[in-house]
Amino acid sequence: MTFEETVRANPFTPVFGKVPPFMAGREQVIHDITAALVSNGNSPDICSLFVGARGTGKTSLLTYLANEAEQQGWISARVTAAPGMLEDIVQRLHESAAHLLDSQAARHLSGIEIAPLGGVYWETAREAPANCRTCMNELFSTLENTETGIIICVDEVDPEFEEMVQLITTYQHFVEEGKRTMLLMAGLPHRVSRLLSGRATSFLRRAARHNLGPIPRYEVEETFRLTVESGGKHIDDGALQEAVNAIDGFPFMLQLVGYRAWNATGTDDVIGIESMRRGIRLAQEELEHRVFDATMAELSKGDIAFLQAMAADGVITDRSVLAERLGRSSSYISTYKKRLLEAGVIEETRPGIFAFALPGFRDYLQNRL
Repeated sequence: MTFEETVRANPFTPVFGKVPPFMAGREQVIHDITAALVSNGNSPDICSLFVGARGTGKTSLLTYLANEAEQQGWISARVTAAPGMLEDIVQRLHESAAHLLDSQAARHLSGIEIAPLGGVYWETAREAPANCRTCMNELFSTLENTETGIIICVDEVDPEFEEMVQLITTYQHFVEEGKRTMLLMAGLPHRVSRLLSGRATSFLRRAARHNLGPIPRYEVEETFRLTVESGGKHIDDGALQEAVNAIDGFPFMLQLVGYRAWNATGTDDVIGIESMRRGIRLAQEELEHRVFDATMAELSKGDIAFLQAMAADGVITDRSVLAERLGRSSSYISTYKKRLLEAGVIEETRPGIFAFALPGFRDYLQNRL
């Protein structure tokens, strides 16, 4: 038997957007959205925003929910907010609905214009150019007798992106017209906040907002153990507790620690303390490069000074102590508190009490500075 034959496939998925074997800590969100699929448009969750810092599982959750909708007979389009998004949505929906559409409709998408009169254009022998809303209505009409809904999932929302505005205003019309449709969007806190503040996108203020925070400790423990066992191995109790401590409720870290510890175990059937410690060390280094460096690059000097002052404390920081330490006014504290809350870097655990929202970011900041 070769070495490759003795090594079991790693069940952990530290890849952004890939659905893990167990979705820890998101049961309520999943329940709300799946219930909305059968609500005939009467659920507030038909338009939902998933908000969280990097590594909180936004993309994986979008993918999971789109898959769930497809299993219930819906057609889906999963896209990222980027140039060509509207065209991509229409094409993905037609791909997803290929088994339901008339195969004799010989036409293809020729392009999209964004401004000032954005439109989606189809080339046929007899049809005139149609805008995005019209093309989508054609699809709704074709699917009318199939009792099929349309779900659109948009990742990495960007408030500066013109096609975001066009999609949201078009979707609003679909809701008003009673179309069977859902819109799920995910993004970083500060980008979602700016999107909600726009005049053209005010419709989104009525959308359901799901804040994706840390996973409870007991769910991390259960999910980690179940994932290990699903791959055909076991884990020592001591190693499991070290993993839970290192993960600290962070979804991406759960997958990363598990992946590295599993590989460190090699052909052994049990993940022990030494393999776990090696996996944790590798995972922490990778977390810094893949998540913390990108987060740090978006912070201003004022943001960093605020965080440095927080880092001087232990787990929590009192607002009044922070103001005295920085020698700044209450309004200054409020300004930077708002910025860092929206960036998903800190959280206000109770009024006037701050804590780092990203596990490990405090130590990273101190080492970096």
